[in-house]
Amino acid sequence: VQLQACGGGLVQVGGSLGLSCAASGGTCRDYQMAWFRQVPGKEREYVASISRGGGSTDYADSAKGRFTIFRDNAKNTMYLQMHSLRTEDTAVYFCAADRFLRSLWSSSSEYHHWGQGTQVTVSS
Repeated sequence: VQLQACGGGLVQVGGSLGLSCAASGGTCRDYQMAWFRQVPGKEREYVASISRGGGSTDYADSAKGRFTIFRDNAKNTMYLQMHSLRTEDTAVYFCAADRFLRSLWSSSSEYHHWGQGTQVTVSS
């Protein structure tokens, strides 16, 4: 499956932004999916994940209460809605998918399919 992330941009502190990740070349509902983010010089950081059917989700502590992950399998697309953005949310956001993972607490190294990343910049 190929993933295409988009929706990044520049937003002020406290603002909102929505990301999307479109899947092609595969059936979206067969894949567990997730969002990760990375800043230069640091390891890729987990943000949130979602089960195949969308009924189960998990969030990093930094995202809880501010971010919402959801998916529309009919559109082969996953989303990340972000509110109350902080400067520390500035990063390149990547979407990931894997057909065989069963745990929502999987690390980035366990995901086999990645989007190209989209830049989110939160300015003060």
